[in-house]
Amino acid sequence: MVTGTLALIPARGGSKSIPRKNIRAFRGHALIAWSIAAARESASVDRIVVTTDDEEIRDVAIACGADAPFLRPAELAQDDTTDLPVVQHAIHWLQQHEGFDPALIVQLRPTSPIRPRGLVDAAVARLCAEPSGHSLRAVTEAGQNPYKMWRMREEFLEPLMAHHSIEPYNLPRQALPSTYWQTGHIDVMRRATVDEGSLSGLSIVPLRVEPRFAADLDTEDQWEHAEWLAGRHRDDIVYPRRSLDDLQRYRLLALDFDGVLTDNRVIVHEDGGESVVCDRGDGLGLAALRARGFPVVVLSSETHPVVSARCRKLGIPCRQGLGDKGAALREYAAQLGVPLEDVIYVGNDVNDLECLRMAGLAVIPADAHPAVHAEADWTLSHAGGRGAVRELCDLLLGATVT
Repeated sequence: MVTGTLALIPARGGSKSIPRKNIRAFRGHALIAWSIAAARESASVDRIVVTTDDEEIRDVAIACGADAPFLRPAELAQDDTTDLPVVQHAIHWLQQHEGFDPALIVQLRPTSPIRPRGLVDAAVARLCAEPSGHSLRAVTEAGQNPYKMWRMREEFLEPLMAHHSIEPYNLPRQALPSTYWQTGHIDVMRRATVDEGSLSGLSIVPLRVEPRFAADLDTEDQWEHAEWLAGRHRDDIVYPRRSLDDLQRYRLLALDFDGVLTDNRVIVHEDGGESVVCDRGDGLGLAALRARGFPVVVLSSETHPVVSARCRKLGIPCRQGLGDKGAALREYAAQLGVPLEDVIYVGNDVNDLECLRMAGLAVIPADAHPAVHAEADWTLSHAGGRGAVRELCDLLLGATVT
């Protein structure tokens, strides 16, 4: 029975322009992890499969949360191999060996990693809403209009495209038809279209993607620019989740105070004074971490003597009364020369969302507010003010043993 949606990620091992690019680190994550993360975010996808001819890529894909149940035959991993036989091979293998027979195939190319949140679900819904559509393709308005492009004909230039005007290349941009470039972010195709020998068919539904997300990775310059784009638009795009396997890479621990170093309760005394409850174990863990030379900072929206007193006792710098915690985190990390990808941030509530999205590793206590769970790379097993920070410190200490 043909049913369900397959996210298929093609990733051969023989890239020539940027060797091993599918598993090269892109802003701290293997490039393939970005496409896997976009598929994992989607509620529309039933199965995520990476098709590769390379064992190392297969292992990285599995570690990132995808399936890689087969190795693609070498003849389907050549420089001139087109997408169609690769997709057909994957579909037939899954049908024959596992009985999985998808009605829709979502192709996510690793070389277009900067995907806005919700893109996969939007694409699937858009095609399903167009019964006559054979496929869907992500596009953005072309930065350069092809009506102003040329090709060489012997020793002279010849217009690339015809137009109703005698000289379209001399017209202002506004007088020319709008043209669109396929971004490579996503293709969605019906199974029937593939069975008929095409990945697109004749009726192709467009899904417009903002130009700021468009990046293709074929050269080192493009790679460098795309990393800059991913950092600039971090809050709007799907970032891969970190695992605990690379804790040694981090160089700064930033903590919220209330709900992280405390149990989030405030005790109000008769005279109007306030006190909070902290965990001595958290303090011991932080002391051991700082003794290893690992920098720690507390960032708090509140301005209260109890925050200063606790941080002073722990020997930890703190910044209070922050209306913009994200700006404070950027500034402090920059002072230390630590890129945000190498920062761990621990927060528990909505005022921590920006920092959680910004940091390389987003960590929350077990009792964090539900609104922040979607942004967390890792949820601690202990609650705030009840050993959560000690749990994290112990793991960091174990990872930094030399």
